[in-house]
Amino acid sequence: MSRYLAVRAAEIVVTLALMSLVVYLLIGLMPGDPIDLMIAGDPKMTSADAARLRALYGLDRPLIERYLAWAGQAVQGNLGYSRSYSLPVLSVLGPRLLNTLQLAGLAFVFSCAIALPLGIWAASRPRSRIDYLINLLCFAGMSAPPFWLALLLITLFAVSLGWLPAGGMADIPANASWGTALLQKLRYAALPVMTLTLVQLGAYTRFMRSAMIEVLRQDYVRTARAKGLPERRVMWGHAFANALAPVLTVLALSFGGLFSGALITETMFAWPGVGKAIYQAILDNDYNLALVGLLMATFATIVGNLLADLAYVWIDPRVSIAGTAP
Repeated sequence: MSRYLAVRAAEIVVTLALMSLVVYLLIGLMPGDPIDLMIAGDPKMTSADAARLRALYGLDRPLIERYLAWAGQAVQGNLGYSRSYSLPVLSVLGPRLLNTLQLAGLAFVFSCAIALPLGIWAASRPRSRIDYLINLLCFAGMSAPPFWLALLLITLFAVSLGWLPAGGMADIPANASWGTALLQKLRYAALPVMTLTLVQLGAYTRFMRSAMIEVLRQDYVRTARAKGLPERRVMWGHAFANALAPVLTVLALSFGGLFSGALITETMFAWPGVGKAIYQAILDNDYNLALVGLLMATFATIVGNLLADLAYVWIDPRVSIAGTAP
Protein backbone atom coordinates (compact mmCIF):
# COMPACT_ATOMS: atom_id res chain seq x y z
CA MET A 1 0.00 0.00 0.00
CA SER A 2 2.75 2.48 0.93
CA ARG A 3 4.60 1.84 -2.33
CA TYR A 4 1.42 2.32 -4.32
CA LEU A 5 0.64 5.62 -2.57
CA ALA A 6 4.22 6.81 -3.11
CA VAL A 7 3.97 6.10 -6.84
CA ARG A 8 0.62 7.87 -7.06
CA ALA A 9 2.00 10.86 -5.15
CA ALA A 10 4.86 11.12 -7.65
CA GLU A 11 2.35 10.92 -10.52
CA ILE A 12 0.30 13.71 -8.93
CA VAL A 13 3.38 15.95 -8.66
CA VAL A 14 4.36 15.33 -12.29
CA THR A 15 0.80 15.90 -13.51
CA LEU A 16 0.48 19.17 -11.60
CA ALA A 17 3.86 20.36 -12.92
CA LEU A 18 2.88 19.63 -16.54
CA MET A 19 -0.56 21.15 -16.01
CA SER A 20 0.93 24.31 -14.53
CA LEU A 21 3.23 24.69 -17.56
CA VAL A 22 0.40 24.21 -20.07
CA VAL A 23 -1.99 26.55 -18.25
CA TYR A 24 0.68 29.22 -17.77
CA LEU A 25 1.58 29.15 -21.45
CA LEU A 26 -2.06 29.28 -22.55
CA ILE A 27 -2.84 32.21 -20.25
CA GLY A 28 0.34 33.99 -21.33
CA LEU A 29 -0.57 33.62 -25.02
CA MET A 30 -3.88 35.41 -24.49
CA PRO A 31 -4.01 38.86 -26.12
CA GLY A 32 -3.22 41.72 -23.79
CA ASP A 33 -1.74 41.79 -20.31
CA PRO A 34 -2.45 43.58 -17.00
CA ILE A 35 -0.54 46.65 -18.16
CA ASP A 36 -2.92 47.04 -21.10
CA LEU A 37 -5.77 47.18 -18.59
CA MET A 38 -3.92 49.88 -16.64
CA ILE A 39 -3.44 51.88 -19.84
CA ALA A 40 -7.14 51.60 -20.63
CA GLY A 41 -7.98 52.87 -17.15
CA ASP A 42 -5.46 55.73 -17.20
CA PRO A 43 -5.23 57.56 -20.56
CA LYS A 44 -2.38 59.73 -19.21
CA MET A 45 -0.04 56.75 -18.96
CA THR A 46 2.73 57.02 -21.53
CA SER A 47 4.41 54.21 -23.46
CA ALA A 48 7.53 54.73 -21.34
CA ASP A 49 5.50 54.22 -18.18
CA ALA A 50 3.99 51.04 -19.66
CA ALA A 51 7.42 49.70 -20.62
CA ARG A 52 8.75 50.45 -17.13
CA LEU A 53 5.80 48.63 -15.52
CA ARG A 54 6.24 45.60 -17.81
CA ALA A 55 9.90 45.42 -16.82
CA LEU A 56 8.97 45.78 -13.13
CA TYR A 57 6.48 42.90 -13.27
CA GLY A 58 8.67 40.81 -15.58
CA LEU A 59 6.16 40.87 -18.43
CA ASP A 60 8.86 41.78 -20.92
CA ARG A 61 10.62 38.45 -20.46
CA PRO A 62 9.91 35.26 -22.46
CA LEU A 63 7.05 33.08 -21.26
CA ILE A 64 9.28 30.12 -20.34
CA GLU A 65 11.55 32.33 -18.26
CA ARG A 66 8.54 33.82 -16.46
CA TYR A 67 7.14 30.35 -15.80
CA LEU A 68 10.43 29.07 -14.37
CA ALA A 69 10.57 32.07 -12.06
CA TRP A 70 7.01 31.38 -10.90
CA ALA A 71 7.72 27.65 -10.46
CA GLY A 72 10.81 28.40 -8.38
CA GLN A 73 8.74 30.55 -6.03
CA ALA A 74 5.92 27.98 -5.94
CA VAL A 75 8.28 25.22 -4.81
CA GLN A 76 9.18 27.44 -1.86
CA GLY A 77 5.50 27.88 -0.99
CA ASN A 78 5.03 31.31 -2.55
CA LEU A 79 2.25 31.05 -5.15
CA GLY A 80 2.28 34.75 -5.89
CA TYR A 81 -0.14 37.64 -5.45
CA SER A 82 -3.45 38.30 -7.08
CA ARG A 83 -3.30 41.52 -9.08
CA SER A 84 -7.08 41.97 -8.90
CA TYR A 85 -7.33 41.67 -5.11
CA SER A 86 -3.82 42.81 -4.07
CA LEU A 87 -3.64 39.80 -1.78
CA PRO A 88 -1.76 36.49 -1.76
CA VAL A 89 -3.44 33.95 -4.04
CA LEU A 90 -4.12 31.51 -1.22
CA SER A 91 -5.78 34.27 0.83
CA VAL A 92 -8.16 34.88 -2.07
CA LEU A 93 -8.88 31.26 -2.95
CA GLY A 94 -9.06 29.87 0.61
CA PRO A 95 -12.51 31.22 1.56
CA ARG A 96 -13.82 30.59 -1.96
CA LEU A 97 -12.62 27.00 -1.80
CA LEU A 98 -14.66 26.46 1.38
CA ASN A 99 -17.71 27.99 -0.33
CA THR A 100 -17.32 25.69 -3.32
CA LEU A 101 -16.80 22.69 -1.05
CA GLN A 102 -20.08 23.47 0.71
CA LEU A 103 -21.94 23.84 -2.57
CA ALA A 104 -20.36 20.93 -4.45
CA GLY A 105 -20.25 18.62 -1.44
CA LEU A 106 -23.93 18.99 -0.59
CA ALA A 107 -24.96 18.62 -4.24
CA PHE A 108 -22.75 15.54 -4.64
CA VAL A 109 -24.14 13.85 -1.53
CA PHE A 110 -27.76 14.55 -2.47
CA SER A 111 -27.19 13.43 -6.07
CA CYS A 112 -25.65 10.11 -5.01
CA ALA A 113 -28.27 9.52 -2.31
CA ILE A 114 -31.05 9.92 -4.90
CA ALA A 115 -29.44 8.62 -8.09
CA LEU A 116 -28.04 5.30 -6.85
CA PRO A 117 -31.32 3.91 -5.42
CA LEU A 118 -33.20 5.36 -8.39
CA GLY A 119 -30.87 3.63 -10.85
CA ILE A 120 -31.21 0.33 -8.99
CA TRP A 121 -34.99 0.67 -8.97
CA ALA A 122 -35.07 1.29 -12.72
CA ALA A 123 -32.68 -1.61 -13.40
CA SER A 124 -34.83 -4.01 -11.37
CA ARG A 125 -37.81 -3.22 -13.60
CA PRO A 126 -36.38 -2.87 -17.14
CA ARG A 127 -38.76 -1.73 -19.89
CA SER A 128 -41.51 -1.03 -17.37
CA ARG A 129 -43.42 2.21 -17.03
CA ILE A 130 -41.29 3.17 -14.05
CA ASP A 131 -38.14 2.56 -16.07
CA TYR A 132 -39.39 4.67 -18.97
CA LEU A 133 -40.44 7.47 -16.61
CA ILE A 134 -37.09 7.50 -14.82
CA ASN A 135 -35.24 7.53 -18.16
CA LEU A 136 -37.39 10.40 -19.38
CA LEU A 137 -36.67 12.45 -16.27
CA CYS A 138 -32.95 11.64 -16.54
CA PHE A 139 -32.74 12.76 -20.16
CA ALA A 140 -34.67 15.93 -19.28
CA GLY A 141 -32.26 16.73 -16.46
CA MET A 142 -29.19 16.02 -18.58
CA SER A 143 -30.53 18.17 -21.45
CA ALA A 144 -31.52 21.20 -19.37
CA PRO A 145 -28.85 23.94 -19.43
CA PRO A 146 -27.74 24.86 -15.89
CA PHE A 147 -28.41 28.58 -16.38
CA TRP A 148 -31.95 27.89 -17.62
CA LEU A 149 -32.61 25.55 -14.70
CA ALA A 150 -31.25 28.17 -12.30
CA LEU A 151 -33.55 30.82 -13.77
CA LEU A 152 -36.56 28.51 -13.41
CA LEU A 153 -35.78 27.80 -9.76
CA ILE A 154 -35.21 31.49 -9.02
CA THR A 155 -38.48 32.41 -10.72
CA LEU A 156 -40.42 29.74 -8.83
CA PHE A 157 -38.97 29.75 -5.32
CA ALA A 158 -37.61 33.31 -5.03
CA VAL A 159 -39.91 35.45 -7.19
CA SER A 160 -43.28 33.67 -7.28
CA LEU A 161 -43.33 31.93 -3.90
CA GLY A 162 -40.81 34.07 -2.04
CA TRP A 163 -39.61 31.13 0.02
CA LEU A 164 -35.88 31.37 -0.69
CA PRO A 165 -33.39 34.15 -1.51
CA ALA A 166 -32.47 34.55 -5.17
CA GLY A 167 -28.71 34.59 -4.62
CA GLY A 168 -25.75 35.65 -2.54
CA MET A 169 -24.58 34.26 0.77
CA ALA A 170 -26.02 34.65 4.24
CA ASP A 171 -24.78 37.61 6.29
CA ILE A 172 -24.65 36.08 9.75
CA PRO A 173 -24.67 38.53 12.71
CA ALA A 174 -21.93 38.04 15.27
CA ASN A 175 -24.42 37.42 18.09
CA ALA A 176 -26.54 34.89 16.15
CA SER A 177 -26.96 31.41 17.61
CA TRP A 178 -25.57 28.41 15.75
CA GLY A 179 -29.06 27.21 14.86
CA THR A 180 -30.02 30.54 13.31
CA ALA A 181 -26.71 30.75 11.44
CA LEU A 182 -27.10 27.23 10.07
CA LEU A 183 -30.67 27.90 8.97
CA GLN A 184 -29.65 31.08 7.16
CA LYS A 185 -26.78 29.34 5.39
CA LEU A 186 -29.06 26.51 4.26
CA ARG A 187 -31.65 28.98 2.94
CA TYR A 188 -29.08 30.74 0.75
CA ALA A 189 -27.48 27.47 -0.36
CA ALA A 190 -30.78 25.72 -1.17
CA LEU A 191 -31.28 26.96 -4.74
CA PRO A 192 -27.67 26.55 -6.00
CA VAL A 193 -27.44 23.11 -4.37
CA MET A 194 -30.77 22.13 -5.94
CA THR A 195 -29.52 23.28 -9.35
CA LEU A 196 -26.28 21.30 -9.17
CA THR A 197 -28.12 18.26 -7.83
CA LEU A 198 -30.61 18.22 -10.70
CA VAL A 199 -27.83 18.73 -13.25
CA GLN A 200 -25.89 15.69 -11.97
CA LEU A 201 -28.82 13.48 -11.04
CA GLY A 202 -29.70 12.29 -14.54
CA ALA A 203 -26.18 11.18 -15.48
CA TYR A 204 -25.56 9.39 -12.18
CA THR A 205 -28.90 7.54 -12.42
CA ARG A 206 -28.21 6.44 -16.00
CA PHE A 207 -24.74 5.13 -15.10
CA MET A 208 -26.08 3.23 -12.09
CA ARG A 209 -28.93 1.75 -14.12
CA SER A 210 -26.62 0.57 -16.91
CA ALA A 211 -24.14 -0.97 -14.48
CA MET A 212 -26.88 -2.78 -12.56
CA ILE A 213 -28.49 -4.17 -15.72
CA GLU A 214 -25.10 -5.53 -16.82
CA VAL A 215 -24.47 -7.18 -13.45
CA LEU A 216 -27.98 -8.65 -13.20
CA ARG A 217 -27.29 -10.63 -16.40
CA GLN A 218 -24.33 -12.44 -14.81
CA ASP A 219 -24.46 -16.13 -13.94
CA TYR A 220 -23.85 -15.68 -10.22
CA VAL A 221 -26.94 -13.47 -9.93
CA ARG A 222 -29.08 -16.09 -11.67
CA THR A 223 -27.57 -18.72 -9.36
CA ALA A 224 -28.41 -16.65 -6.28
CA ARG A 225 -32.00 -16.32 -7.46
CA ALA A 226 -32.19 -20.02 -8.26
CA LYS A 227 -31.15 -20.82 -4.68
CA GLY A 228 -34.19 -18.89 -3.45
CA LEU A 229 -32.49 -15.85 -2.00
CA PRO A 230 -34.81 -12.87 -1.46
CA GLU A 231 -34.74 -10.35 -4.27
CA ARG A 232 -33.66 -7.59 -1.89
CA ARG A 233 -30.59 -9.58 -0.84
CA VAL A 234 -29.77 -10.40 -4.47
CA MET A 235 -29.94 -6.73 -5.45
CA TRP A 236 -28.05 -5.23 -2.52
CA GLY A 237 -25.87 -8.12 -1.38
CA HIS A 238 -24.70 -9.50 -4.72
CA ALA A 239 -25.36 -7.05 -7.54
CA PHE A 240 -24.93 -3.60 -5.99
CA ALA A 241 -21.28 -3.92 -4.88
CA ASN A 242 -20.20 -5.22 -8.28
CA ALA A 243 -22.19 -2.59 -10.17
CA LEU A 244 -20.88 0.22 -8.00
CA ALA A 245 -17.23 -0.28 -8.99
CA PRO A 246 -17.41 1.27 -12.50
CA VAL A 247 -19.77 3.99 -11.27
CA LEU A 248 -17.19 5.11 -8.69
CA THR A 249 -14.88 6.38 -11.44
CA VAL A 250 -17.63 8.55 -12.88
CA LEU A 251 -18.55 9.89 -9.44
CA ALA A 252 -14.94 10.66 -8.51
CA LEU A 253 -14.13 12.47 -11.75
CA SER A 254 -17.35 14.47 -11.70
CA PHE A 255 -16.78 15.56 -8.10
CA GLY A 256 -13.36 16.94 -9.01
CA GLY A 257 -14.85 18.73 -11.99
CA LEU A 258 -17.35 20.49 -9.74
CA PHE A 259 -14.59 22.72 -8.38
CA SER A 260 -14.30 24.48 -11.73
CA GLY A 261 -17.48 23.26 -13.40
CA ALA A 262 -19.84 25.01 -10.98
CA LEU A 263 -18.99 28.31 -12.66
CA ILE A 264 -22.43 28.85 -14.22
CA THR A 265 -24.27 28.01 -11.01
CA GLU A 266 -21.99 30.20 -8.90
CA THR A 267 -22.45 33.08 -11.34
CA MET A 268 -26.23 32.74 -11.55
CA PHE A 269 -26.61 32.75 -7.77
CA ALA A 270 -23.76 35.21 -7.01
CA TRP A 271 -22.03 32.48 -4.99
CA PRO A 272 -18.36 33.42 -4.36
CA GLY A 273 -16.69 30.14 -5.23
CA VAL A 274 -13.57 28.88 -7.01
CA GLY A 275 -15.22 28.52 -10.42
CA LYS A 276 -16.36 32.14 -10.50
CA ALA A 277 -12.96 33.30 -9.23
CA ILE A 278 -11.15 31.42 -12.03
CA TYR A 279 -13.42 32.88 -14.68
CA GLN A 280 -13.02 36.44 -13.40
CA ALA A 281 -9.24 36.00 -13.08
CA ILE A 282 -8.99 34.94 -16.73
CA LEU A 283 -11.00 37.99 -17.82
CA ASP A 284 -8.79 40.28 -15.71
CA ASN A 285 -5.52 38.65 -16.87
CA ASP A 286 -4.81 37.77 -13.25
CA TYR A 287 -2.29 35.05 -14.12
CA ASN A 288 -1.45 33.81 -10.63
CA LEU A 289 -5.05 33.54 -9.46
CA ALA A 290 -6.24 31.74 -12.61
CA LEU A 291 -3.28 29.37 -12.62
CA VAL A 292 -3.56 28.33 -8.96
CA GLY A 293 -7.34 28.00 -9.22
CA LEU A 294 -7.07 25.66 -12.20
CA LEU A 295 -4.35 23.66 -10.45
CA MET A 296 -6.65 23.25 -7.45
CA ALA A 297 -9.38 21.90 -9.73
CA THR A 298 -6.86 19.51 -11.32
CA PHE A 299 -5.67 18.35 -7.92
CA ALA A 300 -9.24 17.70 -6.79
CA THR A 301 -9.90 15.57 -9.88
CA ILE A 302 -6.72 13.54 -9.38
CA VAL A 303 -7.42 12.97 -5.69
CA GLY A 304 -10.97 11.94 -6.52
CA ASN A 305 -9.63 9.36 -8.97
CA LEU A 306 -7.20 8.06 -6.33
CA LEU A 307 -9.99 7.70 -3.78
CA ALA A 308 -12.03 5.79 -6.37
CA ASP A 309 -9.15 3.34 -6.89
CA LEU A 310 -8.85 2.80 -3.15
CA ALA A 311 -12.60 2.31 -2.91
CA TYR A 312 -12.37 -0.49 -5.50
CA VAL A 313 -10.23 -2.49 -3.08
CA TRP A 314 -12.67 -1.89 -0.24
CA ILE A 315 -15.73 -2.85 -2.33
CA ASP A 316 -14.28 -5.79 -4.26
CA PRO A 317 -11.67 -7.95 -2.46
CA ARG A 318 -10.63 -9.43 -5.81
CA VAL A 319 -9.10 -6.10 -6.81
CA SER A 320 -5.52 -5.53 -5.72
CA ILE A 321 -3.79 -2.16 -6.05
CA ALA A 322 -0.46 -4.00 -6.12
CA GLY A 323 -1.42 -5.52 -9.46
CA THR A 324 -1.58 -9.08 -8.15
CA ALA A 325 -4.39 -11.14 -6.74
CA PRO A 326 -4.70 -10.98 -2.95
